[in-house]
Amino acid sequence: MPVLISLLETGSAYLFADWPHESVPRIAAGVYTIWDDTTLIYVGMAGRGLTAEHIAAPDEPRKAKGLWSRLNSHASGRRSGDQFCVYVCDRFVVPRLLPNQQAEIGAGVLSLDKMTRQYIHDHFAYRYVETEDGSQALALEREIQAGALGAGKPFLNPA
Repeated sequence: MPVLISLLETGSAYLFADWPHESVPRIAAGVYTIWDDTTLIYVGMAGRGLTAEHIAAPDEPRKAKGLWSRLNSHASGRRSGDQFCVYVCDRFVVPRLLPNQQAEIGAGVLSLDKMTRQYIHDHFAYRYVETEDGSQALALEREIQAGALGAGKPFLNPA
């Protein structure tokens, strides 16, 4: 796994502003890191229930599972059901709200989800690696959370 760990820090980075990227597989287990320039912001995994057999011969080949659907959820900025988007909203968006924006949110004129999406697209890039299955992805995610990268532990979800 040392090669996979290295790729999560030095491999190709893709901007959320350019989502979706054609290189992200539609069905894959894996791990991804999210960066603000050289700062490690977050690490996540996808495909917890995927086995090598499910990946090789999916029962619904057109339906995205794993990495693609997880990164798509993050790119949307919708906080419901997406812990990364909740963290971004809480730690980056809310602290920068102006009083008039707070009033507009309260009146239903301004959307925190849209502001979160904009923040993600304006500031963050991601790197990803595919793994054999969900259990390998989970183990790799835990290593990154514990500080396996030269960048240290992720800002939003350290172990």
